[in-house]
Amino acid sequence: MSIRLGDTIDDFCVKCKRLTNHHVVSIVEDAAAKVRCCSCYHDHDYRHEQPEPKKPTKKQLEEQDRKTRVAGIDADEDVGEEADDDAEDDDVEVNEDAFAAEEEEERPAPRRGRR
Repeated sequence: MSIRLGDTIDDFCVKCKRLTNHHVVSIVEDAAAKVRCCSCYHDHDYRHEQPEPKKPTKKQLEEQDRKTRVAGIDADEDVGEEADDDAEDDDVEVNEDAFAAEEEEERPAPRRGRR
């Protein structure tokens, strides 16, 4: 049996975040492409009743970050001595005369009244 426009099928609604009835809005190659939720009337792609993948919680993200830091510290211990030598060579010369010349220039007074 083929699906027709307006048929009611079950699908996971992205907005309601639950499995609800949907009406078929568009069809591509004899399969539902877009559906409209009967509860909130939100149009979305047909998801074949599959919910969205869950996002990691803050706790899970912090745990992953902590693990990468620990792994990064272990790797940096071998390279740490070379990095200290390079940091001492990064002195930057500043031309203070250029800054003094900019401060001495006069700026025009702001205009008063309407433009």
